[in-house]
Amino acid sequence: MNREPDWNLYRSFLAVLEEGTLSGAARRLGLTQPTLARHLEALEQAIGTQLFLRSPRGLAPTATAQELRPHAQTLATTAAALLRTASGSASEVRGTVRISASDVVGAEHLPPILTGLRARHPGLVVELALTNAVENVLARAADIAVRMVAPEQEALVARPLPPIRLGLHAHRRYVERRGLPADLDALGGHDLIGFDRETPAIRAALARYPMLGRAAFALRTDSDLAQLAAIRAGFGIGICQVPIARREPDLVPVLADAFALDLPVWIVMHEDLKTSRRHRAVFDALAEGLRSLGP
Repeated sequence: MNREPDWNLYRSFLAVLEEGTLSGAARRLGLTQPTLARHLEALEQAIGTQLFLRSPRGLAPTATAQELRPHAQTLATTAAALLRTASGSASEVRGTVRISASDVVGAEHLPPILTGLRARHPGLVVELALTNAVENVLARAADIAVRMVAPEQEALVARPLPPIRLGLHAHRRYVERRGLPADLDALGGHDLIGFDRETPAIRAALARYPMLGRAAFALRTDSDLAQLAAIRAGFGIGICQVPIARREPDLVPVLADAFALDLPVWIVMHEDLKTSRRHRAVFDALAEGLRSLGP
């Protein structure tokens, strides 16, 4: 390598790697395909190896390209965090804060909290990333994360909140059509909504409630939002957060005395951000707003 490649070359490389085509990467970055092609060629020349194999179906990454993927992703994450940090002063509640949260928490609980936060601090800009994956706060993929598992990293400011109770629910239309099961064993005669693929958390729940295995479901999806939408549509009985059901009179509890799970809630932030007023304001607002969801 004769000289250090420009950072823009890595950005173009990562876009092509993730999109799979020059056209897709060009749309994502707002560049032309010839420009992207020149970027790839320049990067390949700089590092002295081929990164993609051209084919009629697109660009296939070489083994070297796959090895470079996590490093390019780290560069992209760091660049985004740099821009967020520079967007406001540490002494003001102004600038950009990136929040990571699960699909349901981000869609059902955070909007009113963020609405109040924005009203108090109009200079605040929020980036909300909805994912059930655990975002790497240490690597600044997010500034603040709402997690459903206890954080393991030490260099984090972490605050546990009361757990969110989960229960079986159905829409009133379904109950009028099919009635309520008398006990857990009677769930087998109903239309159940549940997961498609098992996770460690699901396996732990199945140890307590084996009748809710994958084979019992009439609708299988790993999207918590899709499960919630199906319950609201009257498809059948599924697991819903109790605070959500309490807000909707048409969602009826099912076997509340026989089935209950608690979902742990943690708010975490990189310790380097604890002196930033805008990050602390968002952290405290999330903690205050989500605390009311507990039993």
